Amino acid sequence: MNNLTLSPLKKLEIILEGAYQEFATDLLDHAGVKGYTIINNLSGKGRQGFHEGHLMFNEEDLLIMIVAAVPPELVEPILGGFTPFFSQHSGVVFVSDIQVMRMVKFKGGE
Repeated sequence: MNNLTLSPLKKLEIILEGAYQEFATDLLDHAGVKGYTIINNLSGKGRQGFHEGHLMFNEEDLLIMIVAAVPPELVEPILGGFTPFFSQHSGVVFVSDIQVMRMVKFKGGE
């Protein structure tokens, strides 16, 4: 572990209805995010009550979470893109400080 190098980034955890996945991933792509993970079938309780993560009618009826590690300078533009969306739709974005190995994965190319 002598050569362990960690780099600071911000982690975004974006929770929204599956019907808006393309909107969210397009926003991240246009902001320059190099990659993200999409987690389907979320369950949980929020202001609107409990939401079960099982498939009801189609995948658009589910809640999803998109997780992305981004440079700090991308957080404000990304949140700015989501602000008008979340004034009309349910969902949330959590932002936290993280450290990552292999920073090259987040800058593109390897």
